[in-house]
Amino acid sequence: MLDNASARQVLSRIVTPVANSLIRLKVSADSVTCAGAVATIACAAVFIPSGKFLIASITIGILSLSDLLDGTIARLTGSDSRWGAFLDSTLDRVVDALVLVSIAAYFLEKDVIDTKVLAATSVALVMGQMTSYIRAKAESLGVQCKVGLAERAERTLVVWIALLVSGLGWFCLSGAMYLLAVITTFTVIQRVVHVRKQLDK
Repeated sequence: MLDNASARQVLSRIVTPVANSLIRLKVSADSVTCAGAVATIACAAVFIPSGKFLIASITIGILSLSDLLDGTIARLTGSDSRWGAFLDSTLDRVVDALVLVSIAAYFLEKDVIDTKVLAATSVALVMGQMTSYIRAKAESLGVQCKVGLAERAERTLVVWIALLVSGLGWFCLSGAMYLLAVITTFTVIQRVVHVRKQLDK
């Protein structure tokens, strides 16, 4: 699992002034969460299927800062809430799924459809959702389940790097989908085994 604490600390120096400006404009944390999700989905849907990977990676990378921005606004205004955490997590799942759907759409528009890549993308999508579901279900049963090779940060990074590198001329999106399928499946297995061991104690 990636340790993003240092990166978040550096980025917070950029995000905090923006958050303060939005607070003065009466923009809520929930509004930022929703706007960031909608904008990310729109950029993915417009740029990725048409093969505009560089602009997709840049816009999605910038919009990913909304994950920090909404939390910063909530912290500065004292509006942290369970609803906000629920909304953020739910929209994260939607964004992750639709980015992969956009990648699948790109491969479907090829003259010769690569069914293996499409299958890998589908596996990555399903297993990515299962990774989050298993943790939520485990915690509802009283079991902490933060283990695993590929949590959301790792999965997002794989997709973002693949888009960026492909946009710079070294196409690697197919390989990234195979990699994502493998590491998400492995993570699901890790979490299932972990939960089983914890429940058997």
